[in-house]
Parts: sequence; C-alpha cells; structure tokens
Amino acid sequence: MVGIVVISHSEKIAEGLVEMALQMAPNAPIIAAGGTNDGRIGTDIEKISEAIKSVYSNDGVVILFDLGSAYMNAEMAIDFLEDDIDKEKIEIIDSALVEGIITASVESSIGSSREGIKEALKPLCLNKMP
Repeated sequence: MVGIVVISHSEKIAEGLVEMALQMAPNAPIIAAGGTNDGRIGTDIEKISEAIKSVYSNDGVVILFDLGSAYMNAEMAIDFLEDDIDKEKIEIIDSALVEGIITASVESSIGSSREGIKEALKPLCLNKMP
C-alpha cells in the first residue's frame, strides 16, 4: 500500500487527521508529522523524514501538507533521505488537507497506486497537478 504522511504545523491537527482517516480506512499506512520535535508550532525536517521512512514501501509515499513552509520542509526532508529509498516514489500533493487525507487513505487501503491516488485527489487539488 502507498504510505501517507500528514504534515501540519500543529501536532494536534496532524494527529487528528490521522485519527479521522483511520476511522474510514483502518489499514491505511498513515502517519502524522505535525509540529516540531520540541513541541512548538511549525514543521521539522527530521520529523518529516522519519515519518516518510516509517510508511515507505515499494508502492511509494504521498505527502499532504497544510502551509507553504511545510511543503518546503517536505522537499528538504526528501532530499536528505538515504540513498536506499527511491525518492522518485515519494510525491508531495497540494490538496485540500482534510478531504485529501481521507481520500488518499481510503484509496491506499483499497490498493490504489500513487497514480490512482493522485487521480482521486485531482478535484481537491489547490494547484494544477500533472
């Protein structure tokens, strides 16, 4: 299954979204990467990297985020991953966060590919996706 990483500046928001998603898709490989490692509001590259590694599989990972700096930190987290992880299989998607997380989780739990998840998220995307 495609892994899902939820990045929010708020640890509580990220954890709440994971909780909601798991109600709809209890087997989805989803993890929260919210807040900073010292408990503040913000995002943390190390926390994001660890989250990616924890849900990574050959099917890949999709990352959804709340604000622009979370996107930038997700990009840096991917850059800093070890070489044994295929970075081409990790995608950041600019989607409505709540609806996107639920959709991605359900799609992953039914075996959709990254491309299938991206297709399902297109109506929710804030910026045009290829």
